[in-house]
Amino acid sequence: MSILVTGGGSGIGESCAEYFVNHGAKVTICGRRKEKVFSVAEKLGTSCKAVVADVTDSSDREKLIAASVAHGGKLDALVNNAANMYRLPVEEYSEDLLKDAFNTNVISCMMLSSIAIPYLNTTSGAIVFIGSTHTRRAFPGASPYATTKAALEGLTKVMAAELGPKKIRVNCVLPGAVITELNLRAGVIKESEVEERYSSVAKLHALGRVGTGTEVAESISHLITSEWVTGVAMEVDGGIGLGVSEF
Repeated sequence: MSILVTGGGSGIGESCAEYFVNHGAKVTICGRRKEKVFSVAEKLGTSCKAVVADVTDSSDREKLIAASVAHGGKLDALVNNAANMYRLPVEEYSEDLLKDAFNTNVISCMMLSSIAIPYLNTTSGAIVFIGSTHTRRAFPGASPYATTKAALEGLTKVMAAELGPKKIRVNCVLPGAVITELNLRAGVIKESEVEERYSSVAKLHALGRVGTGTEVAESISHLITSEWVTGVAMEVDGGIGLGVSEF
């Protein structure tokens, strides 16, 4: 199996790459930070190919698909994982910030998926988007991120309907809290605050803990290989979307 994972230099993307390689796949990963993606590829061996690329760049998107097909001999699945997060009050939005959020989190996914269609048509392949339980629970200050993730849920259903006749399945996973660099890059927390922050969030989950990238990767793998599942937004969230309360 040949799989392309965007944003594969850290977090859920890195966990996906490791999980897929360990289960026999040829994996191509990308990221803007050369040292990150090449470090992951070196760790995982020859089954993982690293490409330095920005998913918001049209020429880089073409390069990514070509590299993945060359590495794996075909393309069975595209995992649209690369994303940005912004946390700020509504009154502090700027148009440029919102455009960047949608360009990275939504438009790049749509365009990359479009380029992948001819190859996925050949393999009866799968597209997976990474949503978020930010669409299930309201976190003040996170509306740019939540809005883009909500867009991906709508996109999942329409693309699943449109691409079904081509035997291409389109699904979305909605992770709960997983320790990644996303909140650090967004400036939500400092590195010294990571453990305390995630410990405080753990109690919001019905299962009492945050998740791991591997647990999300397992669910993505299920959606890639399940041949009669399409148009689904799967909550992989330890129950945070249930709105568990101590009241």
